Amino acid sequence: MFRLNSLLLCTLMVLLCALPLNASSKMNQSTIEKQAWGTAPNGRNIELYTLKNSHGMEAQISTWGACVVSLKVPDAKGHLDDVVLGYDSVEPYFENPCFFGAVVGRYANRIAAGKFTLNGEPMEVSLNSESGGVPCHLHGGFEGIHLKVWSATESCGNSLLLSLFSPDGEEGYPGNMIMTVRYTLTENNELKIDYTAVSDKDTVVNLTNHSYFNLKGEGQGDILNNSLQLFCDYTTPVDKGLIPTGELASVAGTPFDFTEPHTIGERIHVANEQLEFGNGYDHNWVMGNDCGQLKLIGILSEPESGRVMKVLTTEPAVQLYTGNFVDIASGKGGKAYGQYAALCLETQHYPDSPNHPEFPTTELKAGEQFTSTTVYAFSTK
Repeated sequence: MFRLNSLLLCTLMVLLCALPLNASSKMNQSTIEKQAWGTAPNGRNIELYTLKNSHGMEAQISTWGACVVSLKVPDAKGHLDDVVLGYDSVEPYFENPCFFGAVVGRYANRIAAGKFTLNGEPMEVSLNSESGGVPCHLHGGFEGIHLKVWSATESCGNSLLLSLFSPDGEEGYPGNMIMTVRYTLTENNELKIDYTAVSDKDTVVNLTNHSYFNLKGEGQGDILNNSLQLFCDYTTPVDKGLIPTGELASVAGTPFDFTEPHTIGERIHVANEQLEFGNGYDHNWVMGNDCGQLKLIGILSEPESGRVMKVLTTEPAVQLYTGNFVDIASGKGGKAYGQYAALCLETQHYPDSPNHPEFPTTELKAGEQFTSTTVYAFSTK
């Protein structure tokens, strides 16, 4: 652990952004390719990076929102399909109402009424959303980190480092903060995501990636026949505003029991208050409080393509969102994305943790480093 003041934070950011983009990739014969991908509303250039491995798997990452724009994965016959929802050009990402592919924060998920207490002091962050008529703070606010241009520096192998400086008070959060996200495409057909964050004031942080997966291929129907297994015995039930009540509820005997594989569509329409609140699955499953160890939290599989995606994480929980409110007229290739077009498995800490001291803490002390790792590992059967 270490301490940093705001001047040192800014200096580190400048040095990081000044690193040569191609030096490390040349040394390691990286297959990363960079192309111009448009201009942000503030005039900054946006790049699109393509990472490839020797098996043909390909990930495209944008400096806008640190978004996973495309993820091409082989099926059981070796055919590649893009398995994440998104857009062909950068402009729709400037609004990105569904958060396709983006890194979200500073606090992913919801904070009730945009208020919490930190070190005995009241804090107030922006109210940018509502559920069930109840206002809340969602995914970092009106201009969260998913709506920023990140700085990129290529690293060794199939690895891309993105970084962002968030000033003290942005969206109401205390502290000047530097966040980094490193995407690595491995030779084992894994997309590995490593996050770090450091602040010069005590604050809260909860980062995740908001990719929507359809293992049959984006725009190729819904995910109701996808089979899911989650190695989680509990969820955090929510009220009508999708804010956790503070309870930990056993999944046994409920539509939330994925301890053995079940298809998404098998129980999504059964009469259940929690499912009615979310219009489907939009809930947090709890694996445990022992953060820091990379563990298998879930397995998703699709029968027609034979694709399998394992999710490993150092986080204590995962939010399953089944695209209950997705309604996009024109995604990639002009394809429409509707309800259940894909699902998210967002590895994270619990929603609204700053208001629930009984939950694993999301507080980050000044000068200390937040770290988190998630791996999406693909195979076939």
